Amino acid sequence: MTDTVTDRFLRYVVIDTQSDPKSQAQPSTDKQKNLGRVLVGELLAMGLNDAHLDEHGYVYATIPSNVDKPVPVICFCSHMDTAPDFTGTNVKPQVLRNYAGGDIVLPGNPERVIKVSEHSELKNQIGNDIITTDGTTLLGADDKAGIAEIMAAAQVLVDNPDIRHGTIKILFTPDEEIGRGVDKVDFEKLGADFAYTMDGETAGTLEDETFSADGVEIRIQGVAIHPGFAKGRMENAIKIAGAIIDRLPKDQAPETTDGRQGFVHPTGVTGSLDSATISLIVRDFRDEGLAEKEAMLEAIVKDVMKGFPGSTYGFEVKHQYRNMKVVLDRHPEIVDNALEAIRRAGMEPVRGSIRGGTDGSRLSFMGLPCPNIFAGGHAFHSPLEWVSRQDMEKAVATIVELAKVWEERA
Repeated sequence: MTDTVTDRFLRYVVIDTQSDPKSQAQPSTDKQKNLGRVLVGELLAMGLNDAHLDEHGYVYATIPSNVDKPVPVICFCSHMDTAPDFTGTNVKPQVLRNYAGGDIVLPGNPERVIKVSEHSELKNQIGNDIITTDGTTLLGADDKAGIAEIMAAAQVLVDNPDIRHGTIKILFTPDEEIGRGVDKVDFEKLGADFAYTMDGETAGTLEDETFSADGVEIRIQGVAIHPGFAKGRMENAIKIAGAIIDRLPKDQAPETTDGRQGFVHPTGVTGSLDSATISLIVRDFRDEGLAEKEAMLEAIVKDVMKGFPGSTYGFEVKHQYRNMKVVLDRHPEIVDNALEAIRRAGMEPVRGSIRGGTDGSRLSFMGLPCPNIFAGGHAFHSPLEWVSRQDMEKAVATIVELAKVWEERA
């Protein structure tokens, strides 16, 4: 068995770990444990004797401190599942060595092409080794790149006792892609003060901010009556729902926003003449912006309902997650140490904001402050997914340097 980060990555991606949002089990698919068992075996082989897979599908392990002074306990975390968006069965990874530039045609489906015009980071990969799928599955760099990097860094720390570090915790989670990644984490057993998810994209990036997020459910109760006798009496719930959706502002949609702009996004509509339900997600980096969008949305509903005096509506806001920056700003050393580690690993750090959420966002509000460090993958959740060997190696170096920085500054 070889143990470079690329060797590990190629081993892990061929194990199908797709999660299932329709399942009520924990983990949602038992096959995620197949990767967990492989990881536990490798961790035990490193000499991390507490490594284990629990009944909920989480992998825990500890790299003991090798210094006498107290150092905050930090955790490195990645998720084992791949997204339900595209198949992760029978992954056939391809390694394009010494990438010379240009578009990459995927051999299993030549109609699928990773185009430089759509993936500008490829311009920075000339001479590197690019790993893709054959075009028939996703790759699983989200987040098996992060797993491989944590595993490779753990091996470096174990094999080099001259690298001074405090206690390091390792956590691999199931079901991140369906929003359940930290539901069953045993924080007492984990015993970490701070954490980092290795689940970002471009090398050198540190993300310390996410969207704040709510779900909204609008329920319409119309007036049902036989269509032959409906004049002046029927109020069709489907048409009411359609009128509400038509009034949503076009400049506050996912397809028209980027950067720090939030959005209101309908994700589902069900209904009949008698009743209808609209499901939406609302996103903004500021909690105030979230509230403003929800107030705007309910104002639209009220205005539409004026034209349907016999009908009623319900408007329910469901809390999802909040911007982790609120928590991380209370502990600036977490981000400062990560930025220093990225510099020491040979990159100029870039602070980013995630137009979405991470396990780190939920962990932060559950008492474990946790920003997100790059893992090097691109085009997640699609058959065009790719990662470079060199960027994964930079992530390994960042983890090792980060362990050293925490020890030095303790």
